Amino acid sequence: MTAPADQRTYSVRTFGCQMNVHDSERLSGLLESAGYVRADEGAYGDVVVINTCAVRENADNKLYGNLGHLASVKAKRAGMQIAVGGCLAQKDRGLILEKAPWVDVVFGTHNLGSLPALLARARHNESAQIEIAESLEAFPSSLPTRRDSAYSAWVSISVGCNNSCTFCIVPSLRGKEVDRRPGDILAEVQALVSEGVLEITLLGQNVNSYGADFGDRGAFAALLRACGGVRGLERVRFTSPHPRDFTDDVIEAMATTANVCPQLHMPLQSGSDDVLRRMRRSYRRERYLGILERVRAAIPHAAITTDVIVGFPGETEADFADTLTLMAEARFAGAYTFQYSIRAGTPAAALSGQVTKDVVQERYERLVDLQRRISHEENQTLVGRAVEVLVATAEGTKDSATGRRTGRARDGRLVHFAVPAGAEIGPGDVVTTRVTYAAPHHVVADGPLLDHRRTGAGARSSETPKDTVPAASVVSLGMPALPLRS
Repeated sequence: MTAPADQRTYSVRTFGCQMNVHDSERLSGLLESAGYVRADEGAYGDVVVINTCAVRENADNKLYGNLGHLASVKAKRAGMQIAVGGCLAQKDRGLILEKAPWVDVVFGTHNLGSLPALLARARHNESAQIEIAESLEAFPSSLPTRRDSAYSAWVSISVGCNNSCTFCIVPSLRGKEVDRRPGDILAEVQALVSEGVLEITLLGQNVNSYGADFGDRGAFAALLRACGGVRGLERVRFTSPHPRDFTDDVIEAMATTANVCPQLHMPLQSGSDDVLRRMRRSYRRERYLGILERVRAAIPHAAITTDVIVGFPGETEADFADTLTLMAEARFAGAYTFQYSIRAGTPAAALSGQVTKDVVQERYERLVDLQRRISHEENQTLVGRAVEVLVATAEGTKDSATGRRTGRARDGRLVHFAVPAGAEIGPGDVVTTRVTYAAPHHVVADGPLLDHRRTGAGARSSETPKDTVPAASVVSLGMPALPLRS
């Protein structure tokens, strides 16, 4: 829908993890509350906000490449403003204006709520504005939002991180962990469900340490159980946990709470104890494998995914072999695999034994090949099995020739399923179907539907949700959003 001529439009572009996506929904909500209107899909708004990541390789190159393109757009468009926020803004601060003086606003991870005022000030003063808060001003969930989905929502339970992994810059950019009170979280969950949301993902840099801020180490397991009592909430997920803090009460809560999905993303990073020690990861491979064993004993069909870094400083061929053997034993459903790259400001950047690019690339390819085979074999075990699928919006239609739709099974797997002729199936609907084919990164269900349930979220997906700011205008750059690094 085209915005009225007298209203300023906006667009938000997002790099990085789920926390960035969640923040972008808040930024969109703030701008709408301030009177801005979402730009048409694919168009540049009068305000373009880039929400940055500092974790992914070449994050700064991606930012400045996009800013270079926007400079020429802005030169032809009077009154256009560019704002840069997120982790890279928190880190680089004034450097952004030195490299891209056509940027109007730079704001950090702790002061999302300042964006509308900073834009107005920059416009009034005709000068760039930089505001980087050193600590959290307002918990993101207290801000307005414009969600990307009528049926699925992020719910932050904490921000920041108390870990000190040598490869990670997040703690210095997001700050120390700050936990929300359980009552506030559950109130938000209940409000979302009352609007038709079926699925929530509890979000934190380290969800398993939730409660440490207010002295309750069992708070995360209790929160999962409490979510089980929210009527109408069908699916609960969470990301990301940390093996150090992953306790048996959480496993029990996952196994006994009906709406907690049989899915676990458990970052590994390396299968070598020596590398884990240099990473300052406070667990070792046997503890990690023990967690997986207990999870699978309690939840036999759990789909477990992970993160792995290849080529960390000092990694030997023997260290890498330890990672391969652990991957073979763990049988992950999938893995986010990363080639180590130096991040300025992290302890790992100064470590000796930096592995050469060609060695890192060769090891990475071996790891990806192994995981691809394992993922394919694990997905093949689903052939013939019935799966419940929550129909997706963003993932849309898989193939116009076959008419397949796409969604996620309860265990998080991507499912492309056939739609019967004449059937009206919308995003947010729930279907049950039977898997007929498996590939490494998805499964296909080309048989007849066993069940189709229209939901309130499905009915609203093409409408403006009541009592909320409408669905978000968030453009994802590059790969899908990464899990939080923990």
